[in-house]
Amino acid sequence: MAATKREIERKYEPEKPNEPDRPDAGLLPDLTGAGPVAAVVAEGVAVLDAVYYDTPDERLSGAGLTLRRRTGGTDAGWHLKLPVAPDVRDEIQAPLSDTVPPDLAGLVRSRVRDRELRPLVRLRSERTVSHLLDAGGTLLAEVSVDAVRAERLTGVGGTARWTEIEVELADGGDPALLDKVEKRLRKAGLRRSAAPSKLSRALAETAPPGRPRAGGEPAPVTAGDHVLAHLRAQRDALVALDPAVRRDAEDSVHRMRVTTRRLRGALRSYGKVLDRTVTDPLGAELKWLGGELGLDRDQEVLTERLTADLDALPAELVTGPVRARLRTWSRERRTGSRRRLLAVLDGHRYLRLLDALDALLADPPLRPAAAGDPAEVLARAVRKDFAKLSTGLGQALALPPGTDRDLALHQARKQAKRTRYVAEAAAPALGDPATGAARAARTLQSLLGDHQDSVMTRETLRELAGQAHKARESSFTYGVLYGREERRAADLEAELPGVWADLRPCGTVLRPG
Repeated sequence: MAATKREIERKYEPEKPNEPDRPDAGLLPDLTGAGPVAAVVAEGVAVLDAVYYDTPDERLSGAGLTLRRRTGGTDAGWHLKLPVAPDVRDEIQAPLSDTVPPDLAGLVRSRVRDRELRPLVRLRSERTVSHLLDAGGTLLAEVSVDAVRAERLTGVGGTARWTEIEVELADGGDPALLDKVEKRLRKAGLRRSAAPSKLSRALAETAPPGRPRAGGEPAPVTAGDHVLAHLRAQRDALVALDPAVRRDAEDSVHRMRVTTRRLRGALRSYGKVLDRTVTDPLGAELKWLGGELGLDRDQEVLTERLTADLDALPAELVTGPVRARLRTWSRERRTGSRRRLLAVLDGHRYLRLLDALDALLADPPLRPAAAGDPAEVLARAVRKDFAKLSTGLGQALALPPGTDRDLALHQARKQAKRTRYVAEAAAPALGDPATGAARAARTLQSLLGDHQDSVMTRETLRELAGQAHKARESSFTYGVLYGREERRAADLEAELPGVWADLRPCGTVLRPG
């Protein structure tokens, strides 16, 4: 994988733009004394030449991503910038080459899919660089005054020129420094740039005459509007999480898997709004993707739980090669791999799933209820799921302890997830009642999840104990852990009636009037 750098920077422009033909160092006030800045050291001028790539319909720039091939300066090469937060982006770097590096192409595949990446804009900049140092000579930030010339390379090519200032925090620097520097810059007649990047400004200022500007989605009004807004947000989250999963970012696989569940839940629960004869095949594909994302996750959770339980045991209760057997079991049971997951994300089936989501949102199969009042239509769907949850949990609790009860509680857990997701989707329209209902369902889901983890852990302990017995090893420790898990499950089951009683009124508060 290409190298990654966390970039924290702000851009500024003069209130009254100066001549943009060349960098004007006079734009930059003296920043000595801005917080810990003890010295401002000139680093000279660099000439940069960057070509930005995108699809013909500008899918990357529309999502705030930039992909460029740049020469000049100290970091010539290919750069992909992914938005993280305001003023924060991850820059993934790769060496110079004639074509887009495969690693970077993979990171944008969820957006590009089968479309061609083409040169979109060329930016040539004359950059005057200064370093902000503290009293010990440590680099705090880099300040650049850029005279930019932009040229659109597609369609009726327009041009534009401007001058801007970038302040980029040094690696590991304190973001508070940016506020202190900004205060000085504002006093000198500079303001924050309206454009989040050079590319976005170049696209705006070189757009062909009469080209419509991209606009946001209108505020949802009907029940269908609200459901589609929720589906659109989840589709966007799924696509945005793709690069994080490819980069193996912490918790990214789990978050992507939850997003597939949210999408499936909305398609299933809002069947009065969207025709399920059309959406059910899409739901099946989302279930497939969620399964692929979870191949290793459940195994990892079990291994972590057993390892933690083993670590908590007093040494005198650990007999035999328990840790070694746990490691062997985990290795042998690993059903997926990172290579397999990356192959799924690069595969035709996954990319067609993303296309299908786009098609659904572009031409949704709306039913008559979609035109209805969200306070009635969405609330009805939430109440229906709450009723299923309440019935299922009640039936599970009426069963005697054992396998049947464990299975029934597991089904109730699945329904709790669905209920939570449908209530979360309705929250923008229904407000606090739906938010409270989602919170109650989440509490129950967590409790039932802990119970199911205990069930799965006990099954694993029985399996490990059987393997140990066949190998003529002591199975004492597995019995100790099993007994602890039994007590844990019993304590959780004892909590369920109270949680259920608190949950049942949540569905009724969503009734009109």
